[in-house]
Amino acid sequence: MTDRRPLPLEAALDRVGDRWSLLVVEALLDGPRRFGELGEALAGIAPNILTDRLRRLERSGIVRSSPYQERPTRLAYDLTADGRDLASALRLLADWGARRSADAEPI
Repeated sequence: MTDRRPLPLEAALDRVGDRWSLLVVEALLDGPRRFGELGEALAGIAPNILTDRLRRLERSGIVRSSPYQERPTRLAYDLTADGRDLASALRLLADWGARRSADAEPI
């Protein structure tokens, strides 16, 4: 068995390849948000899933957290430079999705 480097798309998908991660990044494009604000912006996300995605994105260097309150500790989340670099890719994906949904036949 040989060790091979992941293809560039595989590497990207390993970091942000699920629906909620991409939506969290999109929600942070306009600037920092608190946990509750992210929960409101992402209708349907369970708090435990949001926590998990924020932790994953932080470990991947896409999101950073900073405390805005000490006791109890409360965090605000913002995109890193790598996270902001994702913006152009997300816009392309969103544009593609918009064109496809406009072309789709009604069910």
